[in-house]
Amino acid sequence: MKAVVLAGGRGTRLAPYTHILPKPLMPIGEMPILEVLLRQMKRAGVEDVILTVGHLASLLRSYFGNGERWNLRISYSYEDKPLGTAGPIALIENLADTFLVTNGDVLTTLELKKLLAFHKQKGGAATIAVHRRQVKIDLGVIQWDGDDCVAGYIEKPTYDYTVSMGIYVFEPRVLDYIPKMQYLDFPDLVLKLIAAREKVLGYVFDGYWKDLGRADDYEQANQDFSEMKSQFLPEAE
Repeated sequence: MKAVVLAGGRGTRLAPYTHILPKPLMPIGEMPILEVLLRQMKRAGVEDVILTVGHLASLLRSYFGNGERWNLRISYSYEDKPLGTAGPIALIENLADTFLVTNGDVLTTLELKKLLAFHKQKGGAATIAVHRRQVKIDLGVIQWDGDDCVAGYIEKPTYDYTVSMGIYVFEPRVLDYIPKMQYLDFPDLVLKLIAAREKVLGYVFDGYWKDLGRADDYEQANQDFSEMKSQFLPEAE
C-alpha cells in the first residue's frame, strides 16, 4: 500500500509560524503532526509514503529522511511551481494499485484500515473521508427576494454541512484525470470524475477530526492530543 502526503503548501493561515516551519512539521505534543499521520499509516498497512514537497522542503527531508525510523519507505516529489492540491499527484510514478492521499496537517482518530476496506467493498474510483460539521452564524441573516426586498430574517442560524477531511482513497485510473504540470485542486478533480460518471464515494466519519489550518484550531488540537493520545496512537501507550 502506498500513500501520498501533500506537504508542499505554504500554510499562510498559520503564519508567522510557517515562515520558518512547513506546516506538516508543526508540533503536536512531542512530535510533528505529520509523524502522527505516518504512525497511523504504518498501523493501517502502508509501506511506501511519497511526500509532495515545495515550501521549505529541505526541512521536511532533514526530519523524515527515508522513513527508516518508522519502518516506512519515504520518498519525495518536488514541485517547481504550485500545482494545487491534486496537481502534484500526476508527477508521481508507479501508482499502479489503490493508494491513499492525505493532507499533511490532519489530526484525526479515523482508522485508515476501515476507510480502505469501505473503498474496496463499494468499488469506487475515489473515496473521500467526510465529516459532519455545524457552522453557527453569530449574526442575523437576511434573506432576499431578488428585488432588494427582505423576504426573511433568521437570527443566529446554525447550518449543517458535510465537509472533506482531506483524506482520500484513489484507484490508479484517477490519474487519467490529472494533467501533468497543470494546476488542479481536489474539488475540480472530483467534479471531473463525476462528469465522467466515475463512482465517487463518501465515507462518513463522526469521530475526532481537526484541520490545523488556523491558529485556534492548532492550539485546540495540541490540547486534545495531550488528553487523548492513546486514541490517536494506541501503540504509544
